[in-house]
Amino acid sequence: MTRYTARPIPPTVLKELLDSDDAGRPAAPLTDPEGGAPLRCCLRRSEPGERIALVSYAPLRRRAAATGTDPGAYDEQGPVFVHAGDCAGPAGGELPFTNAHRVLRRYSAAGHILGGELVETPDAFQQAFAAAFTEPGVCLVQVRAVEFGCFLYEVERG
Repeated sequence: MTRYTARPIPPTVLKELLDSDDAGRPAAPLTDPEGGAPLRCCLRRSEPGERIALVSYAPLRRRAAATGTDPGAYDEQGPVFVHAGDCAGPAGGELPFTNAHRVLRRYSAAGHILGGELVETPDAFQQAFAAAFTEPGVCLVQVRAVEFGCFLYEVERG
């Protein structure tokens, strides 16, 4: 069975977002008193006392700028938690944030949505990715939280 790798927000993008996020605002770092925020830079939950920031992030817009495409109306930005400074990135291993219902959104190379699927159990993720990447034209899958629709991470066709 193919294994899929979650792609976090890269360190260079993290630095940009802390300076000016995708809504044009500077980050407002805070100390997380309780922990548990889903960090998109290292794909783990924050620990109590860590310095984090909530920033606006537009993953399809950034992908479009890098590839010369135009996601059109699918260009959206939303809130994500990141470390308020340098981050070593993910430790690797299993797909993160699979302990709750998630939506897997499928996108074309141009950043246009091609469909989605509700994934309800951790065991269903691998099958959902396999099904998504067998569809013609799908090159990217975003994993999003069901409750708020927040972007968690993306997986590209390998």
